[in-house]
Amino acid sequence: MSTLAPNTENEDEEMSLVEHLVDLRRSLINILLVMLGVFVLMLPFNQSIYELFARPVLMNLMPGQKMLAQQPIDVFLTPIKVCFFMAVLISIPWTLYQIWRFVAPGMYRHEKRLMLPMVVSSTLLFYLGVLFAYFVILPLMFSFLVKTGASLQGVELMPDITSYVSLSLAMFMAFGLVFEVPVATVILIRMGVVEIKTLTAKRPYIILIAFVVGMVLTPPDIFSQTLLAVPMLVLFEIGILVAKYWQGNTEESEEEKAR
Repeated sequence: MSTLAPNTENEDEEMSLVEHLVDLRRSLINILLVMLGVFVLMLPFNQSIYELFARPVLMNLMPGQKMLAQQPIDVFLTPIKVCFFMAVLISIPWTLYQIWRFVAPGMYRHEKRLMLPMVVSSTLLFYLGVLFAYFVILPLMFSFLVKTGASLQGVELMPDITSYVSLSLAMFMAFGLVFEVPVATVILIRMGVVEIKTLTAKRPYIILIAFVVGMVLTPPDIFSQTLLAVPMLVLFEIGILVAKYWQGNTEESEEEKAR
């Protein structure tokens, strides 16, 4: 009588899947714990953090103007929301490190060499996009809006704090993601999804797409749309230049190995 041998291959695969799920759970817990820790550390300073966050609009208010809180609870909740967003923002390097740690074991060596600089550069570019929105875009936008509102007779402009926070967060995320365009361009070219000459040939369509994205992600005025679309196009061109430089170095190294 023959006995059935245990299917060790399936057991190994199941254990491997369980181990991956446990590792994923550990990474998610590590990300959440760091975000929560940063959030708790920032809570005692929530008023000061909110004032710094609201500086782009506060510095552009007319003499005697103040921001408006339509609900009493907004005065309490809005600074806490800002602290949570700042905790998420500050934790981005740790979050990306945890993602890198989880996916790295399944990557080839050349993929790791590509992935690590992409992660570092994407983090720096995201922060650069947020800072660009904070120091350039929001001050220009609110200066324009406040002056426009002051010129209307019978209208007193009083920015709402919750609306300001929602708009600012949207602008931070929009410009943070837009500044990832060079990284996305390089990755697409390196993966062979698209060629450099194809992107350069489609430049008129990319210009149109940039303004459409600006229209979707920003308030409905041509000023804000242009402020988003122009940096996107500049960053796209930077991505093309980086991809050309990287591709040239790769071809040279392959030629040297072939000799």
